[in-house]
Amino acid sequence: MRFDVLTLFPGLFAPFLEQGIVGRSIAQGLLDVRLTDIRDYARGAHRVTDDRPYGGGSGMVMKVGPIVRALRDLEPVEGTERIALLSPQGRLFDQDLAWELSTLDRLVLVCGRYEGIDERVREGYADLEISIGDFVLSGGEVAAMAVIDAVGRLVPGVLGCEDSNREDSFEEGLLEHPHYTRPPVFEERSVPEILLSGDHEKIRLWRRAEALKRTRERRPDLLEGAHLSEEDRKLLRDPK
Repeated sequence: MRFDVLTLFPGLFAPFLEQGIVGRSIAQGLLDVRLTDIRDYARGAHRVTDDRPYGGGSGMVMKVGPIVRALRDLEPVEGTERIALLSPQGRLFDQDLAWELSTLDRLVLVCGRYEGIDERVREGYADLEISIGDFVLSGGEVAAMAVIDAVGRLVPGVLGCEDSNREDSFEEGLLEHPHYTRPPVFEERSVPEILLSGDHEKIRLWRRAEALKRTRERRPDLLEGAHLSEEDRKLLRDPK
């Protein structure tokens, strides 16, 4: 899968693209992430990409021209693609949207800065807007990295074990169960005995009950929308 990122600060992405799962997947050819410096498409000696907002007000607005010229200059790809603006006004990014975007051949991410992007970019060129939460960042670069990481790990082959992403938090509308590894006791804190029992069915039920319990305690809003089986409902009533 290919990601094209339009940004004023391409240097922010270097460590992210060189390390971890994303870096390894790029090296293996499973992901292709390309950065476009919007300033390269600004006209004039000073390569100005922002201007004062019409109607007055504080801050500056990213100009429509450099962004549109950058979009038009992207190398064509075969297959499906979408252009997304990273914006606090966009659709809230969640696992369902990550899966939806992972089926594309290319996702173009436009990173905003300052007070925002000229509205004509959204009106004429963007397919959607994406928000990673109800808070304000200095720009869309951190949000773009989050989207690339979340979407990229769903591309076949990226995680190696295809079941890994199916067991993550939010995949079934629930938070994930607790995890433990060696040593069995650390500073008087022990791993739950059931995980050492070797009884796979009891372990499965314990994990499911813990996931349900954790979701009810920490994110009851998720539990309200989750598709619960009769077994789930029984575990919620009597987790033992």
